[in-house]
Amino acid sequence: MIKRLWSVMLVFVLVATSALVGGCAGNAQVGTEDHPIQIYFVPSVEVSVIVESGDAIANFLEEQTGLKFEVKVPTTYSAVVEEMGAAEGDAIAFVPAMGYVLAADTYGAEVALATVRYGWGFYWAQYLVRCDSGLTSLADLEGKTWAYPDTSSTSGYLVPASYFAKEGIDPGDEIQAGGHPQSVIAVYEGQVDFATTFFSPPGNEGDWKIGDPPQPAGEIEVQTEGDTTRGFVGGLQIRDARSSLIGDYPDVLEKVCILAISDPIPNDTVSFSKGFPEDAKEKIVQALIDYAGTDEGQSVLANDEFYDITGFARVDDSNFDPIRDMITGLGLREEDILQ
Repeated sequence: MIKRLWSVMLVFVLVATSALVGGCAGNAQVGTEDHPIQIYFVPSVEVSVIVESGDAIANFLEEQTGLKFEVKVPTTYSAVVEEMGAAEGDAIAFVPAMGYVLAADTYGAEVALATVRYGWGFYWAQYLVRCDSGLTSLADLEGKTWAYPDTSSTSGYLVPASYFAKEGIDPGDEIQAGGHPQSVIAVYEGQVDFATTFFSPPGNEGDWKIGDPPQPAGEIEVQTEGDTTRGFVGGLQIRDARSSLIGDYPDVLEKVCILAISDPIPNDTVSFSKGFPEDAKEKIVQALIDYAGTDEGQSVLANDEFYDITGFARVDDSNFDPIRDMITGLGLREEDILQ
């Protein structure tokens, strides 16, 4: 009897110990050299810039958390969402609102932060046309050829498509350009009549307010400092999707104009894949908030050739219910968007 009791106790101890070690090892495995945390970025600007900036962010996170990271830039917004679905508790994504909603509702991703840009917790979609096109209103886009980044882009596709459906405007042929810069280039080169991309207000905090023209009046000026080229209109720095192209297309602000902008959209998110370890998540979230408050962080995050992030704010899933309403209103399914 005593021998049997000791045998039962020994089995219990071994099972409990195995479960404890296995659980700790499972959590510890995420963020190690053998299993680095994947940081995904959407291809909204030049990939080389994203990789360079992403590596700087990853290096800071490694220093602050002791975890290991690997930066990845899939070729489309949809691919970022799909990677979040395939992840096993080991992925982070800097992803726009619609991408987050798809990843959350389909794959159980969880939002932690929203980006802040020069005091704004939201951004806009913009409708771009050639300045010499003669198009003067959104109604003029009926039957016109349309370029957008891809169908998983909130500002590039979801918001404009929702507006067109509501107003009964039926554009002509559509081109998935593969990114915001590529969409701008399609207009610049005359491949399409209009494009939809992201809009961030010109200038710094307080320089622009809702109701002001999206592009200020005044002289267009291009300034180059080292490897960075910036565009200014009326003394205010341009920060919308055209800004990353000014180095290669110095006259883009003269050739491509903003026809209109949308209502405000919740800013991009920092989201975590389903099952991400909570202790590691909190370390990363706090480290990102801290990073945005450093000079190094501002030089990387607020780089206007990167994502132009000046800070982070903690948010929850309910912030993105308006995006869900748009998706529902258009009758879109996951397979319609992630094509």
